[in-house]
Amino acid sequence: MSTVELINTALGTVIDPELHKPLPELGMVESVNFTDGVAKINILLTIIGCPMKDRLHSDITKSLANISEVKTVEINFGVMNEEQRNNVKKLIRGGREKFIPFAQPDSLTRVLGIASGKGGVGKSSVTVNLAVAAAARGLKVGILDADVYGHSIPRLMGILDKRPTAIDQTFIPVENYGVKVVSMEMFKPERSDPVAYRGPLLHRVLEQLLSDAYWGDLDLLLLDLPPGTGDIAISLGQLIPTSEIIVVTTPQIAAAEIAERAGRIAHQIKQPVIGVIENMSESINPESGEKISIFGSGGGEETAKRLSKLIGVDVPLLAKIPFDPILREGGDEGNPIALNDKKFTTIFNEILDQIIIRPKSLIGVRLNINT
Repeated sequence: MSTVELINTALGTVIDPELHKPLPELGMVESVNFTDGVAKINILLTIIGCPMKDRLHSDITKSLANISEVKTVEINFGVMNEEQRNNVKKLIRGGREKFIPFAQPDSLTRVLGIASGKGGVGKSSVTVNLAVAAAARGLKVGILDADVYGHSIPRLMGILDKRPTAIDQTFIPVENYGVKVVSMEMFKPERSDPVAYRGPLLHRVLEQLLSDAYWGDLDLLLLDLPPGTGDIAISLGQLIPTSEIIVVTTPQIAAAEIAERAGRIAHQIKQPVIGVIENMSESINPESGEKISIFGSGGGEETAKRLSKLIGVDVPLLAKIPFDPILREGGDEGNPIALNDKKFTTIFNEILDQIIIRPKSLIGVRLNINT
């Protein structure tokens, strides 16, 4: 095998850090030349100013380190033309035009909407900690911050001011803690700019965030939904009919009454409600051992009871997450507590144990196939 062939083989092991495919497969290797111990490689980036340029330079250089004939590596970066970018878009979309991958019959991604009847119950914190806990278990996870007006996921995930890489009308989600994230905040000129969308435009925004992003193969997609029973909640059921809902509430009974409405709208549009999570539950005073119930008690059980009666099947109370300042501190710092505190890691892993496998399965079912 010639040295050029060895170099091309090595380049085939270099994976684009955003598109997660080998460089040659993406058409990014324009040319390879080798003369007198010098490997000259021309690489085509998808866009000008690609944020992964330095990473690619390092990965390419490392991939050639074991080729003894190569003494020096010279890498020249260019930019793809429109036709080449279109080929990349077709490749990552499997040759199909723009579509919502999670709505396709062959999709294996579990789509969970995290809903609440009102704001301030910690729905976004639950979403983030569930996501990072799932990623820590080796799952491929994404978060779509569908709370168009009150988006907070970028801060909680430690990716403030990060922008997705765009390839024309396709963009690559920002990734941190092994979780891919898309949020409306990433597309505003300034973080402080308000979003004032109404009705049909909200549906279109959700559709674009789902279809224009290149999510890759996900095991789990979590949608942080706006509080209440508005347009986005209804649109999710229309755009991804197989999506399921988890309702987040707090312990006070008044909150449970409102949380029930989020479950009701899901039931009306044929979305399964797979469980309730009570956040800000009673905690233990570390000094006295006394139970502290700042927000009362019983809200989670009451919500689960009401939804079970409404739907006609058991809607379990998946967990009670205790009120603890460190949960808030982790969110403010962009450092999800499920990664750092054993107590909370256990809580979120126990939730995942209950939801990770679909309740309806063909395992153990006789298929009556004649051979």
